Amino acid sequence: MDTQPQKPTSAYIGASWAALFIGSIVYMIGLWNAQVQFNEKGFFFTIQLFGLFAAVSLQKTVRDKLEGIAVTSIYYSICWVALILALLLLTVGLWNANITSSEKGFFAMAFLLSLFGAVSVQKNIRDLEFFKDEATQTLNQSTSSSKADDADNKSSTALKKFPAE
Repeated sequence: MDTQPQKPTSAYIGASWAALFIGSIVYMIGLWNAQVQFNEKGFFFTIQLFGLFAAVSLQKTVRDKLEGIAVTSIYYSICWVALILALLLLTVGLWNANITSSEKGFFAMAFLLSLFGAVSVQKNIRDLEFFKDEATQTLNQSTSSSKADDADNKSSTALKKFPAE
């Protein structure tokens, strides 16, 4: 399956970064202000980092498979398990946390927003790198063809200056 990515718009790039930063920062502010024990804060902080890494890693492996880049099935499976575990651990942690239901919903939504943002940012970076490489190749091809044209022009100019005797 040969799929060409579309170049992301600046609006989508900005929205992706905003989702990542807003989700992560709001999650951390909520965690800082939560009336829970310090070890619970550490648990939820670790789940946030684990979830972000798992989501980005899964997105990368899915994209690699789509582009025909070799991905081992064990790593692909580990990425899925890691993401599911992060979501499950967050769910269990929130279920057992001694906080209000609205706080639980707040943490869940901030967590999911940051995961979406991380995946979108990773996708945009990869898409932009594709177009950057494509532009570089096009520039190199046009530069090499213009160098060949310049060489042809110089040799024809030299012939004009020094006609054959």
